[in-house]
Amino acid sequence: MKRREFLQTSTAMIGGGLMTGAPMAFADAHATPVSGGTLIWGHSETTQNLDIHQTGTASTGRLLQNVHESIVTTDADLNVVPNLASSFEQSDDGLTYTFTLRDDVMFHTGAKMTSADVKYSFERCADPETGATNFEVFNAVEAIETPDDVTVIVKLKSVNAPFLSRLAENGAGVVMPIGSGDVQGDTPVGAGPFKFVRREFGNEVELERFEEYFDGPAYLEKVISREITEPTVRLTGLRTGEVHMINDIPLDRMSEFESNNEFQTVSWFPLNFDFLNFNHEFEPFKDARVREAFDLMIDKEVLMQGALWGQGKASASPSFPTSASYNDSISQRPQDFERAAALLQEAGFGPGELKVVFKVTTNYPYHVDSAQIMLEWFRQGGVDIKIEQLTWSDWLSQVWVDKDFQITMMNFFTLWEPDFLYYSLYHTTGGFNYRKISEPALDEMLEKARITVDTDDRMAIYKDVQKYINENTLDVILWFRNGTIGAQTNVMGLDTIVQPNGSEMNFHKVWLKEA
Repeated sequence: MKRREFLQTSTAMIGGGLMTGAPMAFADAHATPVSGGTLIWGHSETTQNLDIHQTGTASTGRLLQNVHESIVTTDADLNVVPNLASSFEQSDDGLTYTFTLRDDVMFHTGAKMTSADVKYSFERCADPETGATNFEVFNAVEAIETPDDVTVIVKLKSVNAPFLSRLAENGAGVVMPIGSGDVQGDTPVGAGPFKFVRREFGNEVELERFEEYFDGPAYLEKVISREITEPTVRLTGLRTGEVHMINDIPLDRMSEFESNNEFQTVSWFPLNFDFLNFNHEFEPFKDARVREAFDLMIDKEVLMQGALWGQGKASASPSFPTSASYNDSISQRPQDFERAAALLQEAGFGPGELKVVFKVTTNYPYHVDSAQIMLEWFRQGGVDIKIEQLTWSDWLSQVWVDKDFQITMMNFFTLWEPDFLYYSLYHTTGGFNYRKISEPALDEMLEKARITVDTDDRMAIYKDVQKYINENTLDVILWFRNGTIGAQTNVMGLDTIVQPNGSEMNFHKVWLKEA
């Protein structure tokens, strides 16, 4: 199979990319860029482990998007295109990938990128000792050869249809300097447009322009990511001029903000999907009837209006709406307390007999609002439930790492590629499977999809995967949420900041206009 044919089967299947809305207003969109200045970004979340291989948080990924580069990337339509590689080819049997590297890529260390760095990066991600969230991307890799400094040959032992598109994300396809793994968690170093300078944990991160960036130096001298999780404080910072831009305009202020010509706004759909999660090793949730009962207690449309102020769209599927994998034949269960009570009774739980703790992170205020709304419904349905509000660090420690929870709520970004979404989240060995889901029938489907090259056949498998998730209530898919950015009128290049996957931001072409 040649490259063009492969791209048609591995990336074009997502149906033309994300629906990204045009900015509401841009100031002097055609002005000539100038260099210099420090942009203060009011970041809505707190960064965690800065190791791009190990981190599983979009909050950290947004920042690291500016520090790192991947061997390939995607264009605006999510087609895979060269990046750190100047070209790539796939063999006719689909088992060998040959990458020819650019010869002008420098790392922030001052070292020139070679094939040895690519081999090191891929093998580090694949190594179980690394604890990489995307380790399974390399499960089928048999060997990585580097015949010279600019050639990397990856040989697979079996076909992995989404392999190339999985490398288009920094998590798996990132190239870091050989031997740098030990420092990546605290002082990340890559080949991106900005160098990491410092971090005050829970407060701010400073990035500095990298003059030798292969695609030309950024306009901004520095970017300071100021971590402001409280929506009102973030908005106040923008209004007073303490920050130049914020992401996640407070949902209840969006309509007001869009009509204010003193600021610029960018909005797009979707930013992420949100879902309710069950711990599948918590005894009551081993029973699908109990999981379905919880689903039946939720009015998804009312919940979205109450928690998101309508800034999203309800969905029964986590596949991006524009993806060819999206199964529009499945639907959300309507609220039905009578049916929910009957299912709980069948499972052996009378009114008040099922006791559950709902862990929710304050990192997402609208998750707290959602939990409080659902709390009333769950109690109305006869469940003895209480909410525990956790900081982002505590949620990651307890829920993500230790898997110590009964029920929780989370959102996911950037999972535009179906294998990235479904294998990572729902396969027994998936790097994002913190819910301890283990369904042999589902594993079989996900593994079959990886070796199915035909686009239509592969998309049909993912539609069956969604049907299985829905019918067995492995999670409760709630909605897709809109993305928003607010900025001062002197922030230029905002039309370049949101990456094609809809969730990461890159400041390479952003600049500040003189007052």
